[in-house]
Amino acid sequence: MAKSQKSSASKIAVWVILVLLVAGLAGFGAGGLGGNITKIGEVGQTPITVQEYQRALQQELNFETRRRGDAVSIQQAIQEGIDLRVRTRLAANAALAEEARMMGLSVGDAEVIRELRQVPAFQGASGTFNRDTYEFTLQQSGLRPNEFEENIRRTAAVGLLQQAVTGGLVLDDAYADTLYNFLGERRSFRWASVTPDLLVVPNPQPADAQLQAYYDDNSAQFETPQLRKISYIWLTPDMLTDTIEPTDGELQALYEERSDEYNQPERRLVERLSFLTMDAAQDAKAAIEAGETSFETLVEERGLTLEDVDQGEVARDDLDAPIADVVFAVTEPGLSEPVETSLGPAIYRINAVLEARETPFEDVREELAAEAAADQARRAVQSFRDDIDDLLVGGATLEEVADETPAQFGTVDYSGNDREGITGYDNFRDEAERLQEGDFPEVADLSDGGLFAARLDEIVPPTLPALDEIRDEVATAWDAAEINRRLAELGETLKAQLDAGTQLESLGLEGRTETDRTRTDFIEGAPIGLLIEAFDLPANGTALVEDESGVILLELLDISPPDTAADEAQAVISQLSAQGSQGLAADVFEMFGQAIQSRHGLSLDQAALNAVHAQMGGGVGGI
Repeated sequence: MAKSQKSSASKIAVWVILVLLVAGLAGFGAGGLGGNITKIGEVGQTPITVQEYQRALQQELNFETRRRGDAVSIQQAIQEGIDLRVRTRLAANAALAEEARMMGLSVGDAEVIRELRQVPAFQGASGTFNRDTYEFTLQQSGLRPNEFEENIRRTAAVGLLQQAVTGGLVLDDAYADTLYNFLGERRSFRWASVTPDLLVVPNPQPADAQLQAYYDDNSAQFETPQLRKISYIWLTPDMLTDTIEPTDGELQALYEERSDEYNQPERRLVERLSFLTMDAAQDAKAAIEAGETSFETLVEERGLTLEDVDQGEVARDDLDAPIADVVFAVTEPGLSEPVETSLGPAIYRINAVLEARETPFEDVREELAAEAAADQARRAVQSFRDDIDDLLVGGATLEEVADETPAQFGTVDYSGNDREGITGYDNFRDEAERLQEGDFPEVADLSDGGLFAARLDEIVPPTLPALDEIRDEVATAWDAAEINRRLAELGETLKAQLDAGTQLESLGLEGRTETDRTRTDFIEGAPIGLLIEAFDLPANGTALVEDESGVILLELLDISPPDTAADEAQAVISQLSAQGSQGLAADVFEMFGQAIQSRHGLSLDQAALNAVHAQMGGGVGGI
């Protein structure tokens, strides 16, 4: 039955299960929990097996670890609800499988075998399905053949069910047309900033009552941020470099170690083009020199690129002696004489001649001394780590540690926006945000090879200074707000004149014209709200756009619908229609899945869940 009705959707579903179970989950292990615990729950009569849950949860942990760049433990996954997300997905799949079972949807053995034969991982040396390879691959993935084949059968049945539910769902053409008309519409408009220089008189000095009212109405604007008073010690390589003097022997050894950098032989930047015969190479060189062709043309005629023939930077010792003699005989950019190589006769194009360079030790002594001192300072910093850690563990305060080691003690009122001194380090700012009062100071690294430890002494909540303490700041803010208020009033007056037919320039404004702009364009110097307002206006409409930067007068000139008959437009419309139909099908199938899960019911075994989590290293986790 199923074979005759099999759709591309079911076929894709089968491949998904193959990839997940063989490639994505290989190596997790098949130990299970032992005993009689084989499932964590069931939907109707369809079980959610322990192995399914283990593998799906491990796969999710692996994904989150790759995404975050840091290992995610099972305990962390439980705290963040990742395990719940996995169970929800498995329950939905089980519900669909249960519905397919009750409807009698299935695929036959022949179809399962056909799918197995198409999996490369199950093919032997001859390129055909091999039973031993199949069983070995499953064993490595912790699977048994009957379990794997049942997964294929179940997934294919769900695919058939999905096709039956969503196969005929296609959005009306009006959806894509409307969306494309919205996205592709273009508008032309003029706009001008209403600037403070248009105000005839400046703002008066604010009266005390005006300042008090502004201060009261905008108190949050003047609050000081929350402060975290933090004491810390830190030790960086820069603090120790002045105390370190590398010996001449150390500097000489470093110079020798980097001798390739300071002393380089004569080199050439070359490209090599090979030929079948020496005559062909000689003819090609002559043709290039006569201007009849070019090196680039000969390369292209071979179906090559300049990258294919590039040999990079070479020294004499990098080449066989006969080739080196020919290449290094060229003392300026140009072509070499044809020469025999391991790839046949060739000509070399020399693109640059790099003279030999010898840098005496004394010329770089200072540079080497600074580098050696910095390296020794980094190592010296780390040598104090254990001493500092032992002192802290022994109960020493940060102040006492600073007295007994080279580490320096300091304090900072941290607000979150600091970037000076130790607050310039990301590591310290992260720790400053994390610290709680009473936390034990712990040694942590700084990005330059330094280290630090910190203690939170006090959290000072946001405070509102008295008006008299910040009168000048309040007056400045009042003045800016008053200018914006007056500009808005002036803008309304100018808009009324614009509506009456007066041109922007006649209003004393410097207008800018935007032609055929789309909703997603970027207009330099304009606020984001300008485009939004321009596309909200009716034909020939005007508007006043206000934002933090000021006031803008806007006049709509033209509305141009997109050319939906163009080939490019039709391609986009077709894509929008396909995406919309896929989204509709996915939504319908999700609702269908929720409905059947509700009908069949979901039961979970908390003891089995706890056992899985414990085996994976996370202890007990709730549902």
